[in-house]
Amino acid sequence: MNNQSLYILVVEDQQSIAQNIANYMEDKGHVLDFAAQGNQGLELALANHYDLVILDLNLPVMDGLEVCKQLREQANHHVPIIMLTARDSIDDKISGFTLGADDYLTKPFSLEELEVRCFALSRRHLLQTSDRLTFDQLIIDRKRQKVSRCGKTLELHTMGYRILIILAEAYPQVVSRSKLSQKLWGDEPTESDSLRSHIYQLRNMLDKPFDYPMIKTMHGIGFVLDIKNNE
Repeated sequence: MNNQSLYILVVEDQQSIAQNIANYMEDKGHVLDFAAQGNQGLELALANHYDLVILDLNLPVMDGLEVCKQLREQANHHVPIIMLTARDSIDDKISGFTLGADDYLTKPFSLEELEVRCFALSRRHLLQTSDRLTFDQLIIDRKRQKVSRCGKTLELHTMGYRILIILAEAYPQVVSRSKLSQKLWGDEPTESDSLRSHIYQLRNMLDKPFDYPMIKTMHGIGFVLDIKNNE
């Protein structure tokens, strides 16, 4: 699926769950550190530069929400956090996201899904902090606001560039039409044809002259970047 190795901190007090995560993730080539108490997890997270933290909500000494809060307040860089919990109430999710969690996984979960979430989150973090984004033939230079494909500079309109950035930062996730509209125009209402028109113009520049289309429509859902080779 992906040959990238991640450096992960797992903060989980249930030994069987921690062991299962260790067996699966280390077999995939990832490097893991472990903590069974919240305060220990916080100390490790502040002392090391992890690609992400897998953080249980129910922990002894310091619970996961407090660890998340303290990490966001004290860390000098953003470390992505996936929060694990047996609870699935909307209040717990809101609390976690409000305090800085990036993703949420409810127990029981599949280890394969956990790894997929880890890759998506670490990649999203990299995309959000890097000036230069590369997707196979496509290069986006956010500092200079320049886009090229197969070495050819694309003269995108402002709205087309903004749409491409939104899709690139979300990759490999699908961006719904409503979310795309909200990011482009906020709460200001716009004509339904406006987004369709901007997507059409972007496709004419990004896809039409090249060997395969990169903007894929997920019917009834939204849009996603379709990358053929992005190892």
